[in-house]
Amino acid sequence: QVHLVESGGGRVQAGESLSLACKVSGRFMLNAAVGWFRQAPGKERHFVASISGRGHRTIYAEPVKGRFAISKDGVDGTVYLQMRELEAEDTATYICAASRTMNGGVSDDYEFWGQGTQVTVSP
Repeated sequence: QVHLVESGGGRVQAGESLSLACKVSGRFMLNAAVGWFRQAPGKERHFVASISGRGHRTIYAEPVKGRFAISKDGVDGTVYLQMRELEAEDTATYICAASRTMNGGVSDDYEFWGQGTQVTVSP
């Protein structure tokens, strides 16, 4: 079975930094592409960033470019999302997802999803 477990969420002040982790486990998942999405209360889910299976290609949504960085541990496949210069608008539940075939911002391309971790940024 495939499992994705997010960690690292919390409450910070605007301008501060936070790092999230997504632990992916399951057969053949070490080289899966992993994406981060976020969803604020009452709003749609939006793409944040993604990284290819071998970690060579990354994609970012415009609102987070230059502030967020996605990376992947080549040994255990854990994917990290380092967030800096956080803004109140970044407040959301952050959810990671894995795809064995695609790397990008289309949520339908992702087969497996975690439960999410809450990030709250106070102005």
